[in-house]
Amino acid sequence: MAKKDPTDLSVEEKLKTLFQLQTALSAIDEKKALRGELPLEVDDLDAEIEGLTTRIDRIKGEIGDFDRAISQKRGEIIEAQNSVDRYKSQLDEVRNNREYDTLSKEIEFQSLEIELCNKKIADAQKRINERNEDLASAEDLLKEKQADLEVKRSELDEIMEETRAEEDKLKEKVKELEAKMEPRLLTSFKRIRKNARNGLGIVYVQRDACGGCFNKIPPQRQLDIKMHKKIIVCEYCGRILIDPELAGVKAEKPAAPVEEKKTRKRSTSSVRKTSTSKKATDANDMV
Repeated sequence: MAKKDPTDLSVEEKLKTLFQLQTALSAIDEKKALRGELPLEVDDLDAEIEGLTTRIDRIKGEIGDFDRAISQKRGEIIEAQNSVDRYKSQLDEVRNNREYDTLSKEIEFQSLEIELCNKKIADAQKRINERNEDLASAEDLLKEKQADLEVKRSELDEIMEETRAEEDKLKEKVKELEAKMEPRLLTSFKRIRKNARNGLGIVYVQRDACGGCFNKIPPQRQLDIKMHKKIIVCEYCGRILIDPELAGVKAEKPAAPVEEKKTRKRSTSSVRKTSTSKKATDANDMV
């Protein structure tokens, strides 16, 4: 049998299909609601763990840079010390004061270089100690977050396992229903559903009002909805409107004005009492 073209569907068939699609999607939303905030918590923990891992790698990189800088400075100290020793040995062979002053200045300069290198090594070692503390703190926090993630993911997997089979069936049904829909109408429905707070893109009329925003629908518009001649949306919230009977829902009748009946009954009773009292008064006057 040839598959029916979505554009060949009547408005009534389109509305029925849309409502069935909405029902399936709402059921999937309910399944997702059972998970609560767990998926978001798992995503947040994943992001935190990724951030902590990046931070730990960065700290380790900084410690490596400081270690290399210390090695370099120690090499410079060795070179400077060798120069000092060489210049000191040359002092015994100077021929004049000029050579002596030059060598003395070189020895002084190299000694200052050694002091500077030692200071930089001390500063770098201090920074290494600080970064090691940061590293230990970050690694402890990472272990804590990984343990939390394991617990949360286990809870989420357990909940998903319970609902997976039913949710897969619903998703399959959604695919079948979407395949029947006209692409343009389906796109509009998805856009309406996305913007709706409760995820309802199509609602049926309840007590002469929109089932989504509960604003009153004019009688003529209600008649148009019942005729199923065109797709009508709520002028307040933009949701697609469907007749309860077409949606397979028993329409609720507006409640009777009980208070008004009571008032009328009370008023009638009062009139009767007043009339009886008047008749009694007239009879006494006659006596």
